[in-house]
Amino acid sequence: MERERWERVEALFHAAAALPVHDREPFLREACGGDAGLLDEVNSLLAEDARGCAPLDGGLAPLAGEMLDGADSAQLRLRELGPYRILRLLGEGGMGTVYLARRLDIGGLVAIKVLRDAWMSPARRERFAAEQRTLAQLSHPAIAQIHDAGALPDGTPWFVMEYVEGLPLTDYCRSRATSIEGRLELFRRVCEAVQYAHGQAVIHRDLKPSNILVKPDGTIKLLDFGIAKHLVTTEATIDQTRTGLRLMTPAYAAPEQIRGERVGIRSDVYALGVILYELLTGALPFDLATRTPAEAISLLASVEPERPSAAVQRLGAGEGPLFRAAGRASWADLDVLCLAAMHKDQLRRYPSVEALIRDIDHYLAHEPLEARPDAVGYRVERFVRRNRSAVTAGALVVAAIVMLVAFYTTRLGRARDAALAEAARTQRIQRFMLDLFEGGDPAVAPAAGLSVVTLLERGVQEAQALDGEPLLQAELYGTLGGIYHKLGELERADGLLRSALDRRRTLLGSAHPDVAASEVALGLLRADQAAYDEAERLARSGLEAARRVLPRDHPEVAAATAALGHVLVERGAYADAIAVLDEAARMYSLRGEVSPELASTLHELSNAHFYTGDRDTAESISRRVLAMSRELHGERHPHVAEDLVNLGAIQHEQGRYTEAEAFYREALEITRSWHGDDHYQTASTLTMLGRSLVFQGRLDEAEALLEQALAIQERVFGPDHPRVASAVNDLGTVALQRDDFDAAESAFRRMAGIYRRAHPDGHYLVGIALSNLASVHQARKEYAEAETLYREAIAIYRATLPPDHLNTAIARIKLGRSLLRQGRYAEAERESLAGHDTAASQAAPSVSWLRSAREDLAAIYDGLGRPDEAARYRGEGADGVAPGGRR
Repeated sequence: MERERWERVEALFHAAAALPVHDREPFLREACGGDAGLLDEVNSLLAEDARGCAPLDGGLAPLAGEMLDGADSAQLRLRELGPYRILRLLGEGGMGTVYLARRLDIGGLVAIKVLRDAWMSPARRERFAAEQRTLAQLSHPAIAQIHDAGALPDGTPWFVMEYVEGLPLTDYCRSRATSIEGRLELFRRVCEAVQYAHGQAVIHRDLKPSNILVKPDGTIKLLDFGIAKHLVTTEATIDQTRTGLRLMTPAYAAPEQIRGERVGIRSDVYALGVILYELLTGALPFDLATRTPAEAISLLASVEPERPSAAVQRLGAGEGPLFRAAGRASWADLDVLCLAAMHKDQLRRYPSVEALIRDIDHYLAHEPLEARPDAVGYRVERFVRRNRSAVTAGALVVAAIVMLVAFYTTRLGRARDAALAEAARTQRIQRFMLDLFEGGDPAVAPAAGLSVVTLLERGVQEAQALDGEPLLQAELYGTLGGIYHKLGELERADGLLRSALDRRRTLLGSAHPDVAASEVALGLLRADQAAYDEAERLARSGLEAARRVLPRDHPEVAAATAALGHVLVERGAYADAIAVLDEAARMYSLRGEVSPELASTLHELSNAHFYTGDRDTAESISRRVLAMSRELHGERHPHVAEDLVNLGAIQHEQGRYTEAEAFYREALEITRSWHGDDHYQTASTLTMLGRSLVFQGRLDEAEALLEQALAIQERVFGPDHPRVASAVNDLGTVALQRDDFDAAESAFRRMAGIYRRAHPDGHYLVGIALSNLASVHQARKEYAEAETLYREAIAIYRATLPPDHLNTAIARIKLGRSLLRQGRYAEAERESLAGHDTAASQAAPSVSWLRSAREDLAAIYDGLGRPDEAARYRGEGADGVAPGGRR
């Protein structure tokens, strides 16, 4: 059967299996749309399912009958799963069957969930395994925990979770006639648990009262994250979910879920809105009991729900004392809470569960809701309710109202003026952009050869003429400065970004989001200029300002956090950078979608892990980011090239130079086609490609590329920049391999000087320069001088890198060789052996410095009079197998 056909059959089977038997045939006839073959296939699966293929699928009643009639011991053993004895059936759902069980060894009740038809489809088994992984990563007092997992002999998976004895949320509140405030308090605890899950990058996707139990002591437990999906799942997985097992409960499903579109945080917000609606009214916003599937989809996706206050009146609940106590104004707020959470348009819902919680708190404190229009009467009413005891005299009340009316009249006037000013500003920017292309004359069309640089220069001239509109001028300066920065015109960018920051500080003060954004932009420029202290100061100042004036997870706060992480990577503070970038990635992941900002942040996070020597994590993140970049931008975008360079660098560090070359060449083709031959990004990729060629011994090819890269970097950044030092380093290696020791020494000394000036507090790059300089002395047979420099390099590595970093291992191998050449065998053994063992665990045995280490160890053991060990390392060099079987 074709895959799409099977997925259709499977989806219809699961949908029908969840319905009462008498409802299945009408549902399937409409859903199959006249396809008799499809209908027969689904019905045959339902018939097989009714017969049951595993003892547990039919419940425990048949099993008990067989046991009482003399069932054999094999059937009896099926009542036990691992150390658990099944007691009774708790319930069945669309995904599995749940049993109450007792642990035999240590006691205690648990719930065991068994996939009812796991043998039918590998996709079902994978979804069940995903449920286990999802539950296991969530640790919250209001979320039921997973304890254990296993499989039946036929491969049917099962897992054990916390047994919760309680009532569904709506039943609990109904049975106790809980007040509105009490219901909101319980609902708020539900929201806190969902918000926690969102913070772990997990959405539930099937929130409903039956999945929310309230224990007798009033504590909440959320069940069944079985169809939850990670917010950062790739699109391929999402598509599979759409066409395969779209498990959900329609009455609580958001419109985008019904339509099979991408789900996210706001889908769970919608479901919470429906639950709140049901808590307040005793009914669902839409009655789907008599609807066909097509009618239900149309109703949920397009019809607006009745206001909860109106539903309460219509259903008669409003006659009871519980609901009369709230009052008309409170019901107006409750309408806002529900309908803002349930809006058909995702962008008009609460943006997060946290925002919904804030408005619940506002309601309980008699404060204005954030989701409610800023009406004067509403604010006054909330004020009076909060200050009832103080507002006692009629004259004072009238005076307060008069003052408030005057205040809000002025405020409305200001808002109107601000709106008019914003409209004028928008028109002015539009006119500005048109003028860039028209040269200020609407009758003249843009020249065919108009270049980006010409446009930018024209833009700067236009912006300089806007002294009468300083805020607009500052915004344009910031935008133009950012473009110059990306083009590698750092001096031009510097003047514009500083002007933007100065104007904004003067006009807006220091506590304004625009000022924070300008500080961050200038900080990023300073990082590229290797002014790391000022870069970090600006980035931290911008982040602190953004946090003071914006919500915690606002996109601009996330952007400032990511910028600080980038600056910390550039200055070599990798552990701090990882913590900051993890936080930025968390904030971007809350949106529930792949975004350029998330991809860029993860790219920086991969860099940080790479520089700490954690190449496995770096490679895993880089491959994920490459897939994201291709999805977002296509195959030939600079971000794709940057991701390919990262993967090439990881291959290079592991001694896979030809694989690294392939990544670099693909990246270079993209970078050149986008930026041209004379851009600093092109130069950086040329440097990496040249490095891979050096290590393959292709020195002439490498030298040509590296000299081209050096010329570009010197033009863009000047002669004293870390990017320049990178190309100088590889040219020094070329000279060293050609035995041009003077040229090599000059290159490595220049490299060391650049890195020392850029990083006065120390950096592992200084250690690389010193180690390379030591190699020149080693080649000249100046072993004592080489030893001194190797030891200095190792000290720097130990101070700036993890203890098992590959750079340290290689330097110790080289130090061991300098000691060997001086006849100091015991000291040489210690360094060479330690370096060899650390490096052998991280790189292929065929890399040059591992081969050198084995040769040195064989010579060292000869010198120590230990021929067996010498032979061992000579044998290792011959067959490529390390001692102990490593290859």
